[in-house]
Amino acid sequence: MSAPDISVVICVYTEDRWEDILAAVSSVRAQSRPARETLLVVDHNQTLLERLSGEYKEVEEVRVLANAGPRGLSAGRNTGIAASHGEVIAFLDDDAVAERDWLRHFAEGYADPRVMAVGGRTMPIWASGRRPAWFPEEFDWVVGCTYKGLPPGRARVRNVLGGNASFRRTAFAAAGGFATGIGRDGDKRPLGCEETELCIRLSGARPDAILLMDDRAVIHHRVPAPREHFAYFRTRTYAEGLSKALVARSVGSDKGLESERRYTTRVLPAGVARGLRDALLARPGGAGRAGAIVAGVLTAAGGYVLGSVRARRGGATFSVVRIPDGEGDIA
Repeated sequence: MSAPDISVVICVYTEDRWEDILAAVSSVRAQSRPARETLLVVDHNQTLLERLSGEYKEVEEVRVLANAGPRGLSAGRNTGIAASHGEVIAFLDDDAVAERDWLRHFAEGYADPRVMAVGGRTMPIWASGRRPAWFPEEFDWVVGCTYKGLPPGRARVRNVLGGNASFRRTAFAAAGGFATGIGRDGDKRPLGCEETELCIRLSGARPDAILLMDDRAVIHHRVPAPREHFAYFRTRTYAEGLSKALVARSVGSDKGLESERRYTTRVLPAGVARGLRDALLARPGGAGRAGAIVAGVLTAAGGYVLGSVRARRGGATFSVVRIPDGEGDIA
């Protein structure tokens, strides 16, 4: 079976990340297995749209287009899916760079026709040059990276992580696109979980679907200085609780929280124990990591409770769009 054509979608929204965007595109263009195309989807920023259009006007394999839906990451991704031509659509964060064999490892995962999604490993690039001593690896998802507790190698998972992921085009035909109203919207509260909701919805629509995580498909994700502080950690974990409440509302709490139960009952207690052990051994940051895990759990739980109340009262809404039939329907 021949390897599928892969389109890469990079959603962008601010000129503040100009150099990061150029680096992300360069990393895709340098792949050992070339992408069919790279689509830069600009989220309601005319100045950035015009600047990027000028930057890549003579680069045939890079296309720049405006988000055709409401403001936010989910609608931007849906725009990219609808405009793309590949059999597989991969997503890369605008502040990340992919290693040279990133797409090759993705393509290998689709040798089995039952595989509907393949995700990769995301490594943090800390602005300070090193991981903060208090920051637990179990919570690297706070900064958009792969966290301790995920299975190693190539393994089946419930959901892939959106900043380093790929899907068959037929997955969107079966399940629809990313839900708007769950994920990020520019610089507003750092919500997430849109890829989790999509993957659970996909498994419901295609019970035979296989979703994989391959830790050889590596990207390096920039973590800006403000995200190295506990204030952001607290905000992001609270937002995760809010987001999980929406996911549970969409797909049911059993499926929506299945992986989270294992994470909170096995992975996190082990992390607390390691932190306390390190503290007893006078290793830097041990007590801080243990405390951060406990604080993260409590803050996320508080967000989940409040999000569930809002959802029941109808105060939070989201919608799933159907991706247009055919390839490249958005010019």
